[in-house]
Formats: sequence, C-alpha cells, structure tokens
Amino acid sequence: MSGAMNGTETGKTAGYSKVWNLPNILTYGRIVAVPVVAGLLLWGGNDARWAALFIYVLAAISDFFDGWLARRWKQQSSLGRMLDPIADKVLVAVVLLVLCADSILRGGHIWAAIIILSREVLVSGLREYLGELQVSVPVTKIAKWKTAVQMIAIGFLIAGPAGDTVLPHTTSMGIGMLWVAAALTLYTGYDYFRAGIRHVVD
Repeated sequence: MSGAMNGTETGKTAGYSKVWNLPNILTYGRIVAVPVVAGLLLWGGNDARWAALFIYVLAAISDFFDGWLARRWKQQSSLGRMLDPIADKVLVAVVLLVLCADSILRGGHIWAAIIILSREVLVSGLREYLGELQVSVPVTKIAKWKTAVQMIAIGFLIAGPAGDTVLPHTTSMGIGMLWVAAALTLYTGYDYFRAGIRHVVD
C-alpha cells in the first residue's frame, strides 16, 4: 500500500517538475508579457514605450534560453514543445496588430505585417497536418535569420517615436527591417510548402 502511495507521489512530483521547470516558466512568462506589452503601447507615451520595449526584450531573450536550458538540463517536455511556438507567434502577432492600431505601421507598410502573419498561420497549419502524418519540418537557417530580423525590427517599432528622440530614424529602420523580414518570410514560407506539398500529395 505504501509502495503504491509512494509511486503515486513520485509520479505527481515528476509531473509537477515537467510543468514548472525553469524552461517552461520562461515560456509562461513570455505569454504573460504579451498583454503587458500591448497594454503599454496602447497606453501611449514615451515612458510606456520604453517599458514595453524592456519587457519585449526580456521576452525575446527568454525565447532563446527556454529552449537552450531545456536541452542542456534535459527538461524537454511535450507541454514546452507545444507552448514555445505558440508563445512566439502570439507575441509577434499581437504586437504587430497593436503597431498597426497605433499607426506606427500604416498605409502600404501594413502589408509587411499581413505577409508575416499570413505565413505564420499557413506554416502552423502545414506543421499541424504533417505532424499527424508523423513528418517533421526542420527549421532552416534562413528561417532563423528571418526570426532574428523580425524580432529586431519589432523592437525598433516598439521604441517608435520614443526611439526617434534618441536615435533618429528608429521607426524608419524598424519598418525597413520589417520589410526584409517579410521578404524572408515569403521565401521561407515557399520553402516550407515546397517541402511539405510532396507529403500532402502523397
């Protein structure tokens, strides 16, 4: 009886450690950061923008460390693998939508955001479909570069007018880098679909 109870307690402890290990906590923090960054941007004002940028940078850094720590400490879990890409996509999507609402992105520049968001949805759908076929789609080096450029561009755009007072043309540089990310998005999106379409046809 005591052995069964000990086994149950051990199982609960193992399950708890998988849910609340440091890599997963960093991912949870990134999800919580999304409404905070959005709220600060909608609040407006230079101080709010700097605060939003600070939180965004912490969230972006955590995106690297959660995966790195999970691999190094052998704390990879199904929950982490599920939530990590969701946290990334929600952060990017929400901030881009708020930047459009805030008129930092306006006119034709909104298309850069549309391209990036459309690609995220389409590739996520493709990954989910291929996952059911037990086919993995590896992340390419260009896709990693796309993500890096995209995250930096969004950081510049979050700073926006507040950044312009410190570093002239901060907003313009952010828009330029966002278009570079959009171009890389089109290329990597085509690359993923070209690799995945063979399995879809089969």
